[in-house]
Amino acid sequence: MRRRLLAAAAVAAVAVPVAATAVPAVADRAHPAVVSANPVDWTPHVLDGTVWALALVGDTVVVGGAFTRVADAKRRVTLNRKNIFAFGLYDGEIRSFAPQVDGAIYSLAAGDDYSVYLGGGFKSVNGAGQRGLARVSLRDGGRIGSFGARINWGDVRALASRGNQLYAAGTFSAVNGVGRVGLARLNASTGAVDQGFDARLSGPGLKRTRVEHFDVSPDGRKLIAVGAFLKSGGYDRTQIALFDVGGPSAMLSNWYTDAYKPPCMKGFDTYLRQVKFSPDGSYAVVAATGRASSAQKLCDSAARFETGGAGRHNPTWVQRTGGDSLYAVAITGPAVYLGGHQRWFDNPYGTDGNGPGPGAVSRPGIGAVSPNTGKALPWNPTRSRGVGVRAFLVTAQGMFVGSDTDQLGREYHGRVGMFPLS
Repeated sequence: MRRRLLAAAAVAAVAVPVAATAVPAVADRAHPAVVSANPVDWTPHVLDGTVWALALVGDTVVVGGAFTRVADAKRRVTLNRKNIFAFGLYDGEIRSFAPQVDGAIYSLAAGDDYSVYLGGGFKSVNGAGQRGLARVSLRDGGRIGSFGARINWGDVRALASRGNQLYAAGTFSAVNGVGRVGLARLNASTGAVDQGFDARLSGPGLKRTRVEHFDVSPDGRKLIAVGAFLKSGGYDRTQIALFDVGGPSAMLSNWYTDAYKPPCMKGFDTYLRQVKFSPDGSYAVVAATGRASSAQKLCDSAARFETGGAGRHNPTWVQRTGGDSLYAVAITGPAVYLGGHQRWFDNPYGTDGNGPGPGAVSRPGIGAVSPNTGKALPWNPTRSRGVGVRAFLVTAQGMFVGSDTDQLGREYHGRVGMFPLS
């Protein structure tokens, strides 16, 4: 029997969204316990494509990706929603919000005055040209024209808002004509590029320098980025770099790791896919793909790194899938949640195609590990694997999941589901 999430008595779920200020998109919220393995039954369904991004604005969950149709929880009503839609946090009711976005949305961030920032591979919003970046109102889906940021080419793969600053990362090399390779900080109101903030990322010999993902620490003073780069300024930083961003510039930290210097399967200019700070900012976890070739490399793994101190850092622990990719990570305190198309956890001796190695445990498509040891926790809801989970959204009520398949927790959930706190 499916489980329903009951809203607090003081909260009335309404179809008309309430006004809200932005919740900083930095690190994940702490939880008192591991979420239930039984998803709620009221979330709507995405009927095709992939969900790439999730964001919470007030009492509204915003969903971005590459899709065309959505349905209500009971699959009685189907609506056209191209690449973006929104629903109620407490009841799953699909909002009328329906901006016209002509390409995939890969990232979202909450804005103030009940708005949301979009990042992706699109070129126009509601018929107006604005490549890769935009801001829209959740009240009516209108594009907010005062935010004029646009990239030169490529896409925007990660966003985070904090106060009047918006961080953006992806495959671009300029924003508003200002050179910024893979990572930029913008004025959240106007979209103007912060002239003093430049990570100076480069990838000598790589086809294209890019940032796959980043996260900002809860105190807003650190930013950790992963992607296809080898240097920041004149310093070696292979696939991962930590910056001090509490001031006016992007100051490269003297924190570094050589753990991702060894190559994985040929063709992966980067095999890092997502990174998240812990709720207290003391450590970060990296999710990786890369097709494991040996137990000594960090291909197809999740790894914890302490973010304090200076100099070279080795991983505190490594969780290995034995040859299957991980794409998404969420950290809540009691658990580190991992999503991808993995079949196994605790599988350092397994290889793709040869089954699990000694000690491996089944965790198809989604699972959780101990933040202290990296070993698999008992939490095992399962999902149909597909390509993999692309987004987690941690809220006070539980954790939302966005992916490309329609089975989650042994139930039908079209590309979106939510695990409540027990």
